[in-house]
Amino acid sequence: MPNPTVNAGAYFDQLVSWTTSQLQGDEVLLANFSGEQSDFMRFNNARVRQAGSVTQFTLRVDIVEGNRHAEGSLRLSNDMSLDQARIATLMTLLREQRRVAPEDPFLAFNTDPTSAEHIQPNNVPDAGDALAAICSGAGDDDLVGIYASGEMYNGFANSLGQRNWHQSATFNLDWSFYLHDDKAAKNGYAGFVWDDAAFADKLDWSRRQLAVLGREPLTISPGQYRSYLAPAALQELLELWSWDSFGERSHRTLQTPLLRMVTDNATLSDKVTIREDILGGVAPNFGDAGYLRPDQVVLVDGGRYGDTLVSPRSAVEYGVPTNGASVLEAPSSLVVDAGTLTTSQAVEAVDTGLFVGNLWYTNYSDRQWCRTTGMTRFATFWVENGEIVAPVNVMRFDDTAYSLLGDNLEALTAETEMVFDSASYGQRSTDSFRLPGALINDMTFTL
Repeated sequence: MPNPTVNAGAYFDQLVSWTTSQLQGDEVLLANFSGEQSDFMRFNNARVRQAGSVTQFTLRVDIVEGNRHAEGSLRLSNDMSLDQARIATLMTLLREQRRVAPEDPFLAFNTDPTSAEHIQPNNVPDAGDALAAICSGAGDDDLVGIYASGEMYNGFANSLGQRNWHQSATFNLDWSFYLHDDKAAKNGYAGFVWDDAAFADKLDWSRRQLAVLGREPLTISPGQYRSYLAPAALQELLELWSWDSFGERSHRTLQTPLLRMVTDNATLSDKVTIREDILGGVAPNFGDAGYLRPDQVVLVDGGRYGDTLVSPRSAVEYGVPTNGASVLEAPSSLVVDAGTLTTSQAVEAVDTGLFVGNLWYTNYSDRQWCRTTGMTRFATFWVENGEIVAPVNVMRFDDTAYSLLGDNLEALTAETEMVFDSASYGQRSTDSFRLPGALINDMTFTL
């Protein structure tokens, strides 16, 4: 395991300088670094059942010669001599692969060195302090979930002299108060600085939900219902739609789920503005090819189709400027601008209908119309006369973006919530969302 006392940025710079010295002829080095020093705690019944720390660093190198290139990656040991030997072996293998690789017609990387450094202060709580706050706050309730915190690192460098470094520190508590069977009040608390008052508010809201979950659940007939989607529920929809909706390639090939906005001038509600907000997120402000990413890209502007995310490869293919997007051309710091409805008045504004805390199993039922289906999950309630009265058994919805965020969108909340992607496959994700809640006049439920 790497030595956690090593300065990750300095080590990356040393490795790049050494690797650059090993280049041959007209070769160009592109190097990407990712890593973390994270603490994890898994909770059950408000007690730690599993805990650990992870320190890991990965280096990915791409050796370019003309229009041919080959890339590979390796985990770093933080033993300089050992890592240099392993990089040398990798470079030999990549040169062998490159000799038989075809030319890449869409190869693009930044040849105008634009170095930058962003190091966010580490204000996340000590793991022991976080543990004390979580266990004390949960009390006798059955808190189930995972807490992750610590520093995350991203770096880019090339042999042309460019160096970029991004270092952030976050925490993310993804948790539920469990009652019985499939009844649980799901919640989350994430950010850069722990706030006891904010966490207490979330605990209080979950306990209020838990009290209602103890009542006899209702089974609601299929139909259209006035509904409020909490930010976590809205995230499930936007996470699905984000994969292909906003990329230059998906628009050019007419594969975007928002196809009607491209071909038929369809619009969402004028209340909806969606942005890629790198400045306010956790993801780095540079891409794998070394292009800097703008502070924000407006993807939907007042309900109308805005700009796309353009990867360097798409920029070459379609003859347009890149904005440093990843090869997936999916947002990593998605923001939906706030509205005017006060969150504390959201239930009252529903009057009679559904409060939807979470959705899951979302997928397209008709991709070209951005028609989406999925299930309600964890703390969906029936509301009467502006009061939550009973939990609702699981329901299936099937509706389009043009309805949910279009014709039937009545209001967005004035407050937004920062939601971090809790995925940790390989390493912790740097994707994030900042979202309001959404009041929808008629949401279609089919089961």
